[in-house]
Amino acid sequence: MKPTLGVTGLTSNAMALIAPGAFLWLTFSEQSAYGAPSAGSAMWLGMLLATLLCLATAICYAELSKLYPGAGSSYYFAEQAFLSKKKAYKWARIYKFMVGWASHLYYWIYPGVMVCVTCIFIGYMAGQLFPNTFSVAEGSPLLMILFAVVFSFGVSYIAFRGVVGATGVNVAINVIQITALIIFSLMCISHRATVTEGSVDYALNSTGAADLHVQDTNPAATTQPGQPAASPTPKVDTNGNPVYAYFTCDKDGNIIQPNNAGNTEPLLASQTLIIDPKTNKVTVDTNPNDSPTQVPTDSNGVPTDSHWVKSADGLTLTVTGGAATQPTTMPVGTLAKAQINTITYKGGMVKDGNGIWQFLYHDSARSVIHWHSGQYIIIQGCIAILCLVGFESVTSMGEEALNPKKHIPIAVIASLLIQGGFCYLFEYFAANYFQSSCYTNQTAAGSPAPIGDMMQLVGAWAFGKPSMGWWFMFWEAITVFLAMIGTTLSCINTGARVTYAMGRDEEVGTSFGILHGTNNTPHRCIWLLATISVAVGIYGAIFYLCGPAASASLDSNLSTAQTGSIWYKGVFSYARAQNFPNSLLTITLISNFGTFMLYMMSSLVAMVAFHEHQMHNFVKHKLIPLFAIVANALCMTFYLVGPFFVPGMSKKEPLIALGFSAGWGVLGVIFFMIRSKKLGRSAMVAAPPTSVGA
Repeated sequence: MKPTLGVTGLTSNAMALIAPGAFLWLTFSEQSAYGAPSAGSAMWLGMLLATLLCLATAICYAELSKLYPGAGSSYYFAEQAFLSKKKAYKWARIYKFMVGWASHLYYWIYPGVMVCVTCIFIGYMAGQLFPNTFSVAEGSPLLMILFAVVFSFGVSYIAFRGVVGATGVNVAINVIQITALIIFSLMCISHRATVTEGSVDYALNSTGAADLHVQDTNPAATTQPGQPAASPTPKVDTNGNPVYAYFTCDKDGNIIQPNNAGNTEPLLASQTLIIDPKTNKVTVDTNPNDSPTQVPTDSNGVPTDSHWVKSADGLTLTVTGGAATQPTTMPVGTLAKAQINTITYKGGMVKDGNGIWQFLYHDSARSVIHWHSGQYIIIQGCIAILCLVGFESVTSMGEEALNPKKHIPIAVIASLLIQGGFCYLFEYFAANYFQSSCYTNQTAAGSPAPIGDMMQLVGAWAFGKPSMGWWFMFWEAITVFLAMIGTTLSCINTGARVTYAMGRDEEVGTSFGILHGTNNTPHRCIWLLATISVAVGIYGAIFYLCGPAASASLDSNLSTAQTGSIWYKGVFSYARAQNFPNSLLTITLISNFGTFMLYMMSSLVAMVAFHEHQMHNFVKHKLIPLFAIVANALCMTFYLVGPFFVPGMSKKEPLIALGFSAGWGVLGVIFFMIRSKKLGRSAMVAAPPTSVGA
């Protein structure tokens, strides 16, 4: 490998793996769903906890890279640290292999997670671009399977061509995605500051489009005993367009809203809300003659009294051809208009009949950063780890760095502070602050792309049209897709180099330690990782709406045509989806467990490396590594015990992840013993080396 990377290139490669564009888009849904109905309230503090935990580990990596610059990252550090000690040297090979094996649990699953979330993203965008064929709410299994193959091998080809080209891609992607998401975040904050309590605002209808009007619903269907309770389904006409709830107007033609005490205060039973159709201004009306009355419609939105005639735009009903008798006697010329959606920030956290808090949205900026529960913070922090890992990836590029001892430590810390300490915290604050009655946390939990939903809503508000909101989301989505490419590319680059380092040491097959003759890249490692990523990505995408993410909407997401098409063969009903573990959460936890183990072992390596070293500093080389070890261990432990006492935490996914991780560990022991026998190597280092590179 050729040394070509300076501090900017190294930092950009690490930043690409911590890409806020890629993770904010889709992990927001996972964070909203897991630990529901309340843990979503601690999303921002969970991100802060994860940032602090990762910062402690990042300091360990930065310090180690000053001593041992070279390809291999933690794997290389472990060997060098133990070999440098008079007594601990004998454990060098065993500990080095343990670190390398744990690295693979993280680096081999993590790219598959990225393939999975990119497939879900594509499923969502396909619904936006081709709504008659695909559903916004539920990605096509066949489409996601096909895309997983193309995306994984396509990105791997970029890695195969060489790191210099990959670095140029990462620099461009970082600039584009950070700029785009800062714009989105500023718009979210501006929306919350401008759209006040009781104002008219956009919400999403059943087609996934921003709409100022309230969509009507059909009554909930009856269910068999023992089956999940059905929910009311949204009304759509024969063309799939939303059907609105129509209420009679006052004598001046103003829309009258139903009594809703959450939208304004005080609002008495004798009062109603009136919305001026020209200015959308909401006022309280005390005229008892202006009581709103809903016009009954059938399942297709056709008024049950034929004297009501719908306008071409579907927003107004007029009594013609004789007096209407439903809902009451109405003279010719009476108007009814589609109910306008109004916003509230009140009642975002309420207790249900069992005394359990239900989190819907934050009522203030203070609530976003407020300590609601320590348990919720840990739940969120353990998922948020997935967003922040990757800062250590740059330590595997020692052989490509122009000045590794100086630039790699800077790149490790800088990448985490820029992406985690600034971008993620700012963007998570903005997205949480944006939520309201028009888009709740529970809505986000059931969406394949809640950030895409929010982009539509805030774009429609900012630019004045639902269509403009869609275009704003579309262009932002392009930057997110670029971020997903950059993140997956960086994953594969890093994972392949760890496997290459072990292959070069003959701890795994020697064929993995060979570089491509022309591109000078670990090509066999790259293509192996591409194949694994396809398998992990497909599994993650197929079952991502199961388990905690399953909702009654699974029974109504698809049109009749979509249900019968090849694109949606094998989709799950709500009753069936609840029986499967959530695949995205499962592979996330497997990757995170590998991360926790790797970070704990690497922190211990830092303590060993600087023990009795002339550069030893108690804070940097004892206190901080010890904190990192304890914090990572506690996070991993909480995910195993939390489901037994925290409402909303599923047991299936953590236990499956633990079982897989344990199985990987047992396989590692067996592989190490077989490999040692084949190579004729002793597990313990027999004698200390004469010198160790520093």
